[in-house]
Amino acid sequence: MSITVINPGMLTTVQDMGRYGYQQFGVPVSGVMDQRAAAVANILVGNSQNEAVLECTLLGPHLRFDADNCFAITGGELTASLDGMPVPTYKAISAKAGQVLRFSAPAKGCRAFIAFAGGLDIKPVMGSCSTYIKASIGGFNGRKLAKDDVIGFKAPCAELKNMGLRSISSELITHDVYTVHVVMGPQDDAFTDEGINTFLSSTYTVSAQSDRMGCRLEGDVIAHKTGGDIISDGISFGAIQVPSSGQPIIMLSDRQTTGGYTKIANVISFDLRIMAQLKPGDKIRFEKVSVKYAQDTLVTQRAALSLLDHIMNR
Repeated sequence: MSITVINPGMLTTVQDMGRYGYQQFGVPVSGVMDQRAAAVANILVGNSQNEAVLECTLLGPHLRFDADNCFAITGGELTASLDGMPVPTYKAISAKAGQVLRFSAPAKGCRAFIAFAGGLDIKPVMGSCSTYIKASIGGFNGRKLAKDDVIGFKAPCAELKNMGLRSISSELITHDVYTVHVVMGPQDDAFTDEGINTFLSSTYTVSAQSDRMGCRLEGDVIAHKTGGDIISDGISFGAIQVPSSGQPIIMLSDRQTTGGYTKIANVISFDLRIMAQLKPGDKIRFEKVSVKYAQDTLVTQRAALSLLDHIMNR
């Protein structure tokens, strides 16, 4: 009862919501780049929101089902098909043993998330199934998937109850320029007034050097008062570092645990899903919001996920 990897795609890894509690030992959190999309995929197939999924970047994998099971794809639209028939995103699909799920070219977004009913048979490491490739920790042998890998299903389900209800509209909306909301700080006082204005009024372009560790941006230089170096402190998901070059870097899932560059702001949790879908060449701008706004949007998102779970799996 498994899936077999025929073609691994560009970068396909096993991820869940992350490995928490070990940053003081230098172990990054890792986890999915888009927690909302992964949670929705799991809800659609009847799993807990933290169940491990496959995260696929740009060019997705080709996977053969070796047992009947249901799956759902969320996040980016990477042109999926099952035995040649188009597969919609944000919908639970039933697959038969022998069928092949393929992805061709990215149509919208950058990353897709595949959840399988009953979950994947992956042994947790330090409480998480997430893959951190640089240290070969977690996931499938601590690495990205490769040709002929076989991943077991824990409890496959050929047909889910309420299959007709297990779909929602795609949540991916593309823009010419993406607006990302931020809370200022903790080192915004290290920048000149002109630097702060530059940060909040400029449009930045995603660099080809971006990865799961950080989204590097190119654009107007953000001016410091003295320099970009500080005594190293903790790094959160979405922290925006500005080194002495004045070019911002948004820290993502595989971010280091500490860093010694000034952090001008932090992307709010609700908008981290935008970061997961940005490709080189995409453009973003920043908009300052309050801590209360950030908290309210996160609470609203969690409530929406709980309601969706109740509707799908009551």
